[in-house]
Amino acid sequence: MSLRSKVRSAFASADDVAADEERTAAALVTGCRPLDDLTPRERSSAAGVLRSVVLRPREKVPTVEAELYDGSGTLHLVWLGRREIAGIQPGRRLRVDGMVTVREGRRTMYNPRYELRARAGE
Repeated sequence: MSLRSKVRSAFASADDVAADEERTAAALVTGCRPLDDLTPRERSSAAGVLRSVVLRPREKVPTVEAELYDGSGTLHLVWLGRREIAGIQPGRRLRVDGMVTVREGRRTMYNPRYELRARAGE
């Protein structure tokens, strides 16, 4: 491990460490790409840790929105027509598949297929 990696891991938050572990595991095991490498208008697979989950009503259509983080970047996830999704909560590890778009300058995936992954220590 390089000195830079040691210093970075010493000051990293628990979320950063978990996301970095997730990104490494995802790349090796599941073939997922880092979030900062996702290309708009392409179907992609990604994995990371959910940082936030919010219910937002949009013009009479409820949506569940979440932010997926893997240490390299973030991906905004939006499920239309849902008020809640069992297991989708902050701190949860998740693998998603879907079409990547850009909305309001952020990489976004609408109604992605998802797979809940074991939390650290489970």
